[in-house]
This record gives sequence, structure tokens and C-alpha cells, in this order.
Amino acid sequence: MRTYVITGGTDGMGKGLALRFLRRGDRVIAVASGEDKGRALLAEARGLGAEGRAVFLRADLSTVAGMRQVVEEVAATGEAVDGLVFAAQRFRPKREETADGLEFTFALAYLSRFVIGHGLMEHLERAQAPVVMNIAGPGGLPGRINWDDLQWREGYTGMRAAMQSSRCNDLLGAGFPARYPAARTRYVLYNPGFVNTSMADPLPQPKRAVAKALARFFAMPVGKAIEPIAALLDAAPGPAVTAYLRGKPLPLTGKDFDPAAAARLDRVTTDLLGQIAATR
Repeated sequence: MRTYVITGGTDGMGKGLALRFLRRGDRVIAVASGEDKGRALLAEARGLGAEGRAVFLRADLSTVAGMRQVVEEVAATGEAVDGLVFAAQRFRPKREETADGLEFTFALAYLSRFVIGHGLMEHLERAQAPVVMNIAGPGGLPGRINWDDLQWREGYTGMRAAMQSSRCNDLLGAGFPARYPAARTRYVLYNPGFVNTSMADPLPQPKRAVAKALARFFAMPVGKAIEPIAALLDAAPGPAVTAYLRGKPLPLTGKDFDPAAAARLDRVTTDLLGQIAATR
């Protein structure tokens, strides 16, 4: 029996993967902030006869305290983590700040993956063939890291923030081998493309209705989108870090995967976390 930790595990692709693993007899720790969706997942697990293998961990992953909570509670189980899946995302059309004074998308879609990924490395390394699956946007829409204003205090748009988080995750994966040169854990960056999930829910009307209509006709259903992701979790790629766009391998070249930029982001992020800790 394998153990999977899935952020965003009560909705969309995260939930799809959680139920897939539960059906085949694995253990799942689904992390999310919504109590109702957490209860619904556990009810579905009971229907599958998997209630003893499903755990809902409620945590606010937009806050550093919530990120640390996940690391601590998973670590407290003492179990090896076979797969760590990052699927938590939430589009914000208007800029919002978290309790730590961070821009919401930066905190949820990038920083939580940095904190939890590094925080659980010891438990990943205990597994036989561990994989970190970062569902982000390699090879997708262009975007840039706003190095002078990572929190987008000026010039914010939801798309700019979302694309910045994707580029940050590209560098998070690219920097993995430098952080853990001898690790058995494999880091996978995966862009599933347009998938029919609840990502459009925060949009104001009529944009929400238009986005949902487009998703019904053109987006890939969750069940199909998770197939290549599950396959990569089951059979870890050979290289320390790999990237895929809808199942096709991407070359780890260009500025999106630049080692120097990855090291820079690692330093900036570590310093930022230190500043937040100093205020607590």
C-alpha cells in the first residue's frame, strides 16, 4: 500500500487522483481548506470501502502556518510518502493579500509547494520510488517572474499572477537537483492543459458562465487528464527532474529552467520565509 499526499485533494484533478488511488487500495491524505468538500470526499471513500485509508487534512495553504501544519501533521504519522501531488490552485481576478501579507496566488500556487515539498523530503526519501508531482504550467502560456515586485503590488492582473506562479514552479523543479543531488525522489512538472475543473468559479459573471461553457465543450475531463499523471506517479522517470505538457516531455532548456534563476528564486524565497518567521 502506497501513501499519497495531495494538496487540493478534494476537488478537480486532486480529487480525481485521490479517488483513483483509494479505489486500488492506497492511502491518501487529501489537503484542502474547505470542510464541506473534505466531508464529501470522506463520504465517497466510505462508499468505496476505503474509509480507513482516506484522511482529510484541513489547512489554509495560503498561509505559512497552514503550510507548516501540513508538514507537521504528515510527519507525525511517521510514514513514508510515496507520492506528493501539488494540485491546489485558485484563480484570483483581483489582488488579495494573505495573513502573511503575501499576494494570494504567489502564496498558494508557489510558496506552499516550496514549503511542503522541502518539508516532506525526509519522508519521501523513505519510500521505494518517491515522486513529487507539481501540476503547474511548464511549456504553456508565457509569463514572467516580477523580480522587483513578486507580490504584484503594482500592475496586478489575475493572469500575470497565475503565470508568475507557473514560472516560479518551473524554477522550483529546475533547482531540485542542486538542493538534493543524491536524492532518490523524482520531481515532475506537469502541465495538463485545459481541464474541466472549478478553476473558473472565482470569476465574476458573465466571465464565469463563458469559461464554464468553453470548458464543457473544449476542456479535457478530469478522468482523462489524470491518466498520464497517475502513470508517472506509478513509474517514476529516470532523471531527477522532468517536465511534461499534456503527456509529452519538454526539454529543460531556456530561461524557464535556468539554474542560476532557480538558485536566485531559492534564495529569495528562503529569505522571505525568514522574514515572515521573524515577525511571529
